[in-house]
Amino acid sequence: MKKTVNRCGWVSEDPLLIAYHDREWGVPLHNDRKLFELLILEGAQAGLAWVTVLRKRANFRKAFEGFDPAVIAHYSDKNIKRLLDDPGIIRNRLKIEAAIINAKKFIEVQTEFGSFHDYIWQFTGGKPIKHKFKSQAEIPSANEESDAMSRDLRKRGFKFVGSTICYAFMQAAGMVNDHSTDCFRYNAVSRAARH
Repeated sequence: MKKTVNRCGWVSEDPLLIAYHDREWGVPLHNDRKLFELLILEGAQAGLAWVTVLRKRANFRKAFEGFDPAVIAHYSDKNIKRLLDDPGIIRNRLKIEAAIINAKKFIEVQTEFGSFHDYIWQFTGGKPIKHKFKSQAEIPSANEESDAMSRDLRKRGFKFVGSTICYAFMQAAGMVNDHSTDCFRYNAVSRAARH
């Protein structure tokens, strides 16, 4: 008999979504390049399903040259045209232009704080917020911390960083543990947060 694995309610039968949930979502993220990638992908996802972004993530990494903010910050109109012509990514001019702006702002934050990690994790006091939600219905789309993060990022000139996007970023980057308490990843993510 096949053993049933309890996962969060938002996970479908899509193997890509299952793998993302089981290996990445909610695991505390501390690498600046990966945090930058996540920030850009969360912005690209606005108005779309996350699985759409996951299906295009490898193409995004290639098109955006490994999400190197130092490279993306110098993108020209020629790069924008190349990206708009690339069917492998989400071709939205505002989102592409936002990625370039955000790369510049990301570097400014790194210069000011020493790392983007040190800046972004201040919004949760340097450690993950451990929730104990029993169902997906209890999980908010934003909170005080994502509101504060959104306000500060916008003040610094970042784009596509509304509070809902910031909260989704916090969930994905492990700044909050929003796995439901009956999910098999809840305890593992909680343990990872302590290390």
